[in-house]
Amino acid sequence: MSLGKKHSRGEGDEQNARASKKAKTDAPVNGDVKVKKEKKEKKYKRAKLEREEKRAKKEKREKVRERRPEEQTEEPEVEADAPVADSDTATAPTAAVAVEAAESEAEAEAEPKPKPSKKGKKDKKEKKEKKEKKDKKKSKKSKSAEDSTTNTEAQSAESNGSAATKSAPSPSPSGPAQRNGATYVYKESAALSAVSEADVEAFLTKQEISLYDPLGVKLRPILLFDQLPHSALLAKKPFGTFTAPTPIQAASWASSLSGRDVIGIAETGSGKTLAFSLPCVEALASKPKPKRKDNDRTAHARAVIVSPTRELAMQTHAAIAPLAALVGLSAVCLFGGASKDEQRAQLRRNTGADIVVATPGRLKDFLNEGCVSLDEAMFAVLDEADRMLDKGFEDDIRMILGCCPAREKRQTLMFTATWPIDVQGLAEGFMVDPVRVTIGNRPRGGDDEEGGGGRAGNGTVELQANSRIEQKVEVVDPRGKEQRLLELLKEATKGSAKDDRILVFCLYKKEAMRVEQFLERRGIRVASIHGDLRQEQRTRSLEAFKSGTTTVLVATDVAARGLDIPEVKLVINVTFPLTIEDYVHRIGRTGRAGKTGKAITLFTEHDKTHSGSLVNILRAAKQEVPEELLKFGGTVKKKGHDAYGAFYKDVDLSKKATKITFD
Repeated sequence: MSLGKKHSRGEGDEQNARASKKAKTDAPVNGDVKVKKEKKEKKYKRAKLEREEKRAKKEKREKVRERRPEEQTEEPEVEADAPVADSDTATAPTAAVAVEAAESEAEAEAEPKPKPSKKGKKDKKEKKEKKEKKDKKKSKKSKSAEDSTTNTEAQSAESNGSAATKSAPSPSPSGPAQRNGATYVYKESAALSAVSEADVEAFLTKQEISLYDPLGVKLRPILLFDQLPHSALLAKKPFGTFTAPTPIQAASWASSLSGRDVIGIAETGSGKTLAFSLPCVEALASKPKPKRKDNDRTAHARAVIVSPTRELAMQTHAAIAPLAALVGLSAVCLFGGASKDEQRAQLRRNTGADIVVATPGRLKDFLNEGCVSLDEAMFAVLDEADRMLDKGFEDDIRMILGCCPAREKRQTLMFTATWPIDVQGLAEGFMVDPVRVTIGNRPRGGDDEEGGGGRAGNGTVELQANSRIEQKVEVVDPRGKEQRLLELLKEATKGSAKDDRILVFCLYKKEAMRVEQFLERRGIRVASIHGDLRQEQRTRSLEAFKSGTTTVLVATDVAARGLDIPEVKLVINVTFPLTIEDYVHRIGRTGRAGKTGKAITLFTEHDKTHSGSLVNILRAAKQEVPEELLKFGGTVKKKGHDAYGAFYKDVDLSKKATKITFD
């Protein structure tokens, strides 16, 4: 390098020189910025601390406020010498607290919210725990108070002594008296209270009435119509020429009028229709009919009565319709084989029917179409309940009762002449603590009579025929049944008995047609009822038999249940039915309403499986048992279960299991 020349700078040296110049000029400016930032941070920290302090003060004040009511409840006594000025001084800080709270809320909204402290979370948890403990204490106190009131009520009821002392609690005047919404209140009349306890017990033993209530409520039977509580319906004297209630009516009315579910088991022709008709009409009459829209074309029934056959449904409707009309209620009968259009018109008349009496099939059709609604049905009745709950109708009944309100919000009644064990568990699923009324049924000899009376040791109700019916069994050759039938008809229509009505039962429809033609060729006035006939023909045949135009009616089991045909003197079973229950129902078409009757059964070797159960029926009714029948044996065929077959054991589902302890 030469000494006199300046050396040239590189690019890196020039940049360093420029940066050093800028640092010298900008140094005081950067210092001012740092100071400002530090001041802002200090202000933010102070504000933060102030906010936390204010919140802590707030929480302390809230704790003090919560403690004050607790101290007042625990120590309500206040000193009389306390100065009046304390109240003024106590109100002053509350106003200041409100002002400070408002200011702090405004500041909190204007500034970013800090995260809550751990102490605040702990305090909140403590508050929640305290509140939960208080709620638990209050609930325990209320439960103990309710238990004490119920115990006092039970003790007062027991102290009254007699069988009529335990009754349902009186409802409030504003709300409904029964769980189904009815405002009808059953109160024991003065005439019934005047009856001595000895007379009541004598009536129960004489009529062989047994009552079982799972709740232990004891109500007296109504011995006379005058002993019913006064109502608008009874003021119009609906009983006509009847002098006194039948046993099933007397024993069940008190419970059913009180709004309880009832199972009535009584012999055929005992007045079960009126037993459920009166409580139904009284319940509906006590509750006003809800208003409907003009364009609502659905019939909202308030009561539904289901019967297994068309003829029984028509008969039930004929009995309940005039009773309902006395208090301005309407009833409609729905059954198959008739025009749906006419039945729809009857439903839409008068803004829908109050009571619907129907067979399951036709009612199910109308429910699916939307013509009928059961969402307001406060009253449900199953007539011939054992038939309605067997496999043939079980699904339909489940669907129909499923369309009704829940079982806790409706009243359900079931009446029947036979009550097998396989139906009892299913029935109790549709009811709430039902009262069981059994008429004329006694437990088998040697069985335990506990559990409500009238029940056998295995929980079944003893099957028994009407004791006023004279039963006769003839063992014949299957090929000579028709000829023997002709001889029996000629013997029964001699002399003054030529116009007596005789009901002939066959097992199958074709058999009924063959027997009818056989008798017509022999010059006997005969009509028939079976499933192959149109409804018009069935109705015509039944009316001709009732009026006496035809003296002999050939029928299948369609006419075996519920039909009330007056003046039937003789029932002849050409073929034995499939079950012993159907036999009881068949012969029950005679000897109705306290009258006597006669039943003749032609028994063949093909029916030997039913010989044991038939012998039991005859012996229970104190009838003669032919020696030829005993040759088939006295064993009773056990019913098999769907899942367990013949190994299924009949168990009383209403009883609790006994606990077995081992040493």
